[in-house]
Amino acid sequence: MHNQNASHFRCNVIDQTGTVSFTAPPHGLKVIAAAISRGARSLSELLQHARTFDAEWVQAVHLDLMVFDEYNVDNVGAAFRENVEAGDSSQHRAFRVIDPSTRRRSLIPSRLGLVVFNLKEQRIIQIHNSYDDLRRKDRGRIRVNGEPTNMLFHYELPPTWSLLP
Repeated sequence: MHNQNASHFRCNVIDQTGTVSFTAPPHGLKVIAAAISRGARSLSELLQHARTFDAEWVQAVHLDLMVFDEYNVDNVGAAFRENVEAGDSSQHRAFRVIDPSTRRRSLIPSRLGLVVFNLKEQRIIQIHNSYDDLRRKDRGRIRVNGEPTNMLFHYELPPTWSLLP
């Protein structure tokens, strides 16, 4: 399991249906970039491809969004407001950006920063990254049960994708 006090990124993923916001461990940016390099065009496809590289983290994001969707439709209910506004940690639940308060919260960087993955515009914006700049082409370690293995994955973002800055 990921260390609750470990540093994380705030990641926002934008697709045709809207925006989701979640925390990602340091290796999470490479996992998302690898999913994009495999053709992910929606959040669902991104999570499906990303499972190959860190199933535990991706499953946690997926489950958080299922719970969020079950209890929040047009606005965030009182039971979830506290979670959305809470400080980031590995336990901070993923949420959809559906109102002004979730929009504000999605724009607050975590300890390592804030990165936006815009699947619609094919653009990755590293608004704030104090860990290690994401590269167009790189490699990462596959994780099993949250732990790095000796197996590597490689990715290269398609040339149509912008990576800023």
